Amino acid sequence: MMPAVFVDRDGVLNETLIKEGRPYPPMSGSDLKFLPGVRERLAQLKHLDMLVVCVTNQPDVARQSTTRATVDAINARIKAEMPLDELLVCYHDDRDQCNCRKPRPGLLLEAAGRLGIDLRRSYMIGDRWKDIACGAAAGCTTVFVDYGYTETYRGPAPSHTSSTAVEALDYVISQVTSGYAR
Repeated sequence: MMPAVFVDRDGVLNETLIKEGRPYPPMSGSDLKFLPGVRERLAQLKHLDMLVVCVTNQPDVARQSTTRATVDAINARIKAEMPLDELLVCYHDDRDQCNCRKPRPGLLLEAAGRLGIDLRRSYMIGDRWKDIACGAAAGCTTVFVDYGYTETYRGPAPSHTSSTAVEALDYVISQVTSGYAR
């Protein structure tokens, strides 16, 4: 069983579009801008024998404000440019009550089963409370990237809080290299 670093997509791998203090995903490939330093940190984690798995909610498909083809094209570019072992997507909205939509841990459980991931030795990094609740429900160490969004944080307390995605990844790297084990 391998440990993994689960990362949210928007706000951890790439910039979000901020409107009235709330984050939104890029709406096209031309809007996609990778956060500086993230690719290098992910490569370093892979060098430390960590699997890297992106797990992302993309409810705009269910809400019909974008198409699945658009989201899939953005994800294809992310997979081509980021050192990921897997990228898993939930295309549902809250009303669908699916198991794959964060804060439920379905995507993490799916990845764990398919890739042989030890969730207790794994991390979940995200910039929304649903990411942290998902990671906690799966038994992972959670790292919240606090960008100061206006939405109310309604999840469990994270294991660690960072102010940037790079800082969050650096925290995980420091934990892995120091032999931290839960």
